[in-house]
Amino acid sequence: MCKKHERLLEMFCRNEQKCVCQFCTETKHKDHQAVTIEEESVQRKVQMKKTEADFQQMIEERQNKVEEIKNCVKLSAMSAEKELRESNHLFTSLISSAEERRDEVNAEIEEKQKKAERRAEELISELQQEIVELQRRNSELEDLGNTEDYLHLLQRFPSLTSPPPTREWMEIGVHPKLCVGTVRTALSKLDDTLKSELDSLKKDEMKRVQKYAVDVVLDPDTAHPNIILSADGKQAGRGELLYIVPDNPQRFDPVICVVSKKGFLSGRFYFQVAVGAKTFWDLGVVKESVNRKGMITSKPENGYWTVRMRNGDEYRALDSPSVLLSLKEKPQTVGVFTDYEEGTVSFFNVDSKSHIYTFTGCSFSERIFPFFSPGVYDEGKNAAPLVITAVNHKT
Repeated sequence: MCKKHERLLEMFCRNEQKCVCQFCTETKHKDHQAVTIEEESVQRKVQMKKTEADFQQMIEERQNKVEEIKNCVKLSAMSAEKELRESNHLFTSLISSAEERRDEVNAEIEEKQKKAERRAEELISELQQEIVELQRRNSELEDLGNTEDYLHLLQRFPSLTSPPPTREWMEIGVHPKLCVGTVRTALSKLDDTLKSELDSLKKDEMKRVQKYAVDVVLDPDTAHPNIILSADGKQAGRGELLYIVPDNPQRFDPVICVVSKKGFLSGRFYFQVAVGAKTFWDLGVVKESVNRKGMITSKPENGYWTVRMRNGDEYRALDSPSVLLSLKEKPQTVGVFTDYEEGTVSFFNVDSKSHIYTFTGCSFSERIFPFFSPGVYDEGKNAAPLVITAVNHKT
């Protein structure tokens, strides 16, 4: 009932979204769009059906997400169980190998000690025999010294005063066994076992992270004017000249770098880059909101998680503080693996399947992008491009 006109609410004002009476539509609401409540109800029911369908779709999407998460938990549990089995097998094998080497060392040390004891017993027996003989002669000499039979004394004297055949004992001894090389040889065998297991682990680790390989394409709108990009967006080289390009807010300048077109807000991703014989380069990931104009200080606090190479052989992880890296081999291809939820960024030498460096405790709160810098031109020595390569899953 209309409070003002005391008439039934038979009309609906779409301008003010309220029910009104017929008299209201002829006075206060005469310039508004008004329809009967039946007509508006029909339209609202259509909207309700659409909203209901939208809600149903949202429910199904969330139910599917629940199933997806449950499935991920199952897969994670299976993966954890597998890793536990493999870890237990590995350490059991290493412990067994260490115990085997220890038993070998103990057995060799014990055998050398037994050999020394047998040698000592033989020498003691021989010495005791000589002592008995010398005591016998000494007793005869004592008896002969007391005799009054001068003829007998003169006859026995030569044989009793000449010493019996004996060993030269001053040069003979039993020395403590040093077991030189015993432990070292055993540890060398154990080291060989460890190296073999480590090689196997390195190969397995590379295969695991490479399962998360993504298709990375470089974004020309972010490339510094000195950077030359290939048509497929897979190569970034350093040119001598500045190219005339729009000064986009997302373009890096004056720092010579570029990021990928696609960023990541969750999950894990891996990409690898052939660096070849380049003398300067930077690789890693950066957050979307990094400062792209002016000079850059690459460190995690500024949204950069990168590793760089300078002067052909100087490698450094630009952590806080930065870490000088001593690499046994110069990488020709560098792999970069990011685990968003775990907060880690790891770098690998793809050729040797060895780990280079891992940033831990990374605080990712926004989209992050693969990052590339081909470095300075270096009189042409560094002109070769960085090349994003596909993962060879057969190796």
